Amino acid sequence: MSYMLLIAEPVGQRAERSQAEGKLLYESMVEFGAGLKERGLLIASESLASGGVRVKKRDGQASLIDGPFAEAKEMIGGFYMLDCATKEEAIEIASACPAVEWCEVEVRKIGPCWD
Repeated sequence: MSYMLLIAEPVGQRAERSQAEGKLLYESMVEFGAGLKERGLLIASESLASGGVRVKKRDGQASLIDGPFAEAKEMIGGFYMLDCATKEEAIEIASACPAVEWCEVEVRKIGPCWD
């Protein structure tokens, strides 16, 4: 089964640390991903830049909203897509993720929107 670990960071957290501190944290996440890959569990992973654009369409009119989004308390800072046998295994992996020390890691099963 596929599970996604979503790294939910507090907005503005990245600006509070130095570039050197950020690079150390990033390296810990890269090492974590490499370990998952060695175990045959990693499908994909990426770090996401802050900001972004939200797109919606109503009555045929598209509108764009540039981030950061004032109403957001957190942003998705990255993800790991995993191939795990069970939800419990995905939770165990999320608990070992370095990001749980400074963020929340959300575990989501991949599935159709009607499920």
